[in-house]
Amino acid sequence: MLIQKNHDITGVGVGLRVPHYREFMEHRPAVDWLEVHSENYFGDGVDWHVLESLRADYPISLHGVGLGIGSVQGYSEQHIQKLHTLAQRVQPGLISEHLCWGSIAGRHLNDLLPMPLISSALELVCQRVDQLQTILKQRILLENVSTYLRFNADEMSETVFLAQVVKRTGCGILLDINNLYVNQVNHAESATEALATLVQLIQSHSDCIGEIHLAGHCVTELGLVDNHGSRVAPEVWALYATALGLFTPYSAAPIPTLIEWDTDIPALSVLLDEASHARGMMP
Repeated sequence: MLIQKNHDITGVGVGLRVPHYREFMEHRPAVDWLEVHSENYFGDGVDWHVLESLRADYPISLHGVGLGIGSVQGYSEQHIQKLHTLAQRVQPGLISEHLCWGSIAGRHLNDLLPMPLISSALELVCQRVDQLQTILKQRILLENVSTYLRFNADEMSETVFLAQVVKRTGCGILLDINNLYVNQVNHAESATEALATLVQLIQSHSDCIGEIHLAGHCVTELGLVDNHGSRVAPEVWALYATALGLFTPYSAAPIPTLIEWDTDIPALSVLLDEASHARGMMP
C-alpha cells in the first residue's frame, strides 16, 4: 500500500467559510493555509470555483465531516469515490476524517457520534482506514471528537484507541485540543493524561500528530458544547501550550495548527487574530 505523506501544510491556517469567500478571492489575506470541509466541494459550482482559484495560492487541507468512518451500517463507498475525485483535483497537503460514526439503517444522522472504544470497533476502524488510504494513496488523519456520553462497555481511552489505529495502519492523528478540554470537563477525563499517551506514541512514530485544531466552545449548565462559535478559551490556549511543550522535543517541525470557526462566524480579521496568537505560541 502506497501512503504518501505530504508536508506542504505548515504554520497556522483557518477554515475557509462562505462569508469569507469574497475577501479571500479579492485580497488573498495572509494566512499559511486553508482547511475546507470536503463534502462542500464534491460537486461543481460556486464553492468549487472558489477553491479551485484559492488552491493556487494556499496549501489546502481536506477535512471530512460526513463519512462516519466507524459506521457499521451506512458506510458509503460512493462517498469515498467522491472524496477520491476531489483529492485528485485539489492535491491536498492533508486529508482528515473524524473518529466517529453517523449512519444506520439507511439514514445519515448528520452528527459526529462517539465510537464505543472496544476491540471490535478498533478492528473495524483499522480496516476502514486501510481501505481509505489505499484508495487515496495518501495518509489520512483521524480526529478525536467531543462527546456528551461514554459507553459502559468502553475498554480503553480515546487516545489509546487512536494510538492503536496509528500503529496498525500508519495513519496520523488530528489532535483537537478544544475537544480534549470539552471531554475533560464533561467526563472528568484528564486531558494531560491523554497528552502523555500521545507523547509515548510520538517516541516511536515521530510524525503521528499531523495537525492540531483550536476552537471555541459554549458553556452550559449541563456541560460544554463544542460549537466552534467563539474565540479559543483561555483554558484551551493553556492546554495547547502544554501540548506544544510536550510534543516539540520529538517533532522535526512545528505541528500545523488550525483555527476552526463554524457558527456565528465573525469578520475574517477575528480568525486571523486568533491565528496570529497561535503562531506566536509555536516554537
